[in-house]
Amino acid sequence: MQSESLHFPATPIALKMAVAIGIGMLVGMEREWSNKDVGIRTFALVALLGMLASLVAQSVAIAALIGVFLLVAAMNTRSILHDRSLEITTSAALMVNYLLGVLVGLGHIFTPVAGAIVMTMLLAWKTELSRFAGGLQPAEIRSAVLLGLIGFVIYPVLPNRYVDPWQLFNPSDAWISVIAIAGIGFVNYVFLRIYSTRGLYLGALFGGLVNSSATVAELGTRLRATGLVGRATTLCLLTTIAMFARNLILATIFSPRSLSATLVPLLAMTLVAGFWVWRDRRIEESVPGTLTLTSPISLTKVLWFGIVFISIEIGGTLLTRYFGSGGMLATGIFGGLVSSASTTAAAATMAMHGKITAALAGSTTVLTSLASAGVNLPIVWRTTRDKAVTRALTIKMATVIGTGIVAVTIDRIFQFSELLLRK
Repeated sequence: MQSESLHFPATPIALKMAVAIGIGMLVGMEREWSNKDVGIRTFALVALLGMLASLVAQSVAIAALIGVFLLVAAMNTRSILHDRSLEITTSAALMVNYLLGVLVGLGHIFTPVAGAIVMTMLLAWKTELSRFAGGLQPAEIRSAVLLGLIGFVIYPVLPNRYVDPWQLFNPSDAWISVIAIAGIGFVNYVFLRIYSTRGLYLGALFGGLVNSSATVAELGTRLRATGLVGRATTLCLLTTIAMFARNLILATIFSPRSLSATLVPLLAMTLVAGFWVWRDRRIEESVPGTLTLTSPISLTKVLWFGIVFISIEIGGTLLTRYFGSGGMLATGIFGGLVSSASTTAAAATMAMHGKITAALAGSTTVLTSLASAGVNLPIVWRTTRDKAVTRALTIKMATVIGTGIVAVTIDRIFQFSELLLRK
């Protein structure tokens, strides 16, 4: 009976053995390249041990885990006697490698393979991760903690319903918008922090995804200090393109159906802006200095996002009730002067709950993007103090804004997006 219970089919076992050994060799090769005593053979054998032990019995898997503990203890004892150091990272990797082998034995494929790849990446990127962690500022760490707090602690306890008799305020909707905006800002802040030294143009693109107005102000000041004011037009247009992309993403997340009214105008404006950027063709790889970055998430910014979102949603709802679609479009224009991201999220959320049509939410997204782009003109003038640059940017931005206005006007007159949604 015991021999029959331990009879395993050949093909599945061969596959599990191959996966387990492959996982161990992948991690072990990285340890070999790092000149560690425990390398490719040991890691492959430990992963194979985990796979075989899990097949036999749970008690055998536990006994094998104790054996791995003893192996780790022996390895660290030898290291202490040799050069008075501990192999903490290799020890942790060896134990994780054993557990990945156990998962393979239990019939899992994706989880252990993905875990091995992630572990190898963490081991191989030691220098890069240490440099990044060593350069972190306290404000950046607080930003990451705050993002986790608002996303995983506060959001789950908020009521997902309207809490007022006028059906104006849903706490869960407001908070999920704050999470989306803050999350996009944080991710792109990381990219901006990593790549800004490679050139102003990557900084303009990444910065536009975070906060277009703040990015334009920072770039304008820096260009004036380095005597490169002539590039302000191209950089402002790149920042505007990134802002269009961010608002399109936000609108699609909260109201996918609004894409029918949002995509064509924003795409047309992006192409016009891209044409002006291509026509300038003065992009260089690097510029002296680095961008001065502030933390993307703080309690002040979170409260600001929330207040703006709630104000726009309530104001837009009331204006739409009393003045129809024109009231919502006006909300989009004025909201874009303050925060196009919050305005976009508010309009898309209203469409999600049926307060306005998806097409109207799309048109509002376009108009708030236009207003946000127009705000950059006085910012460029204030930071560069160059009439020629401001004049050139005004002409180019006017063509971009004009394209968007024409697209939205035609759509609202002929209801093209509404017709698409009805089909």
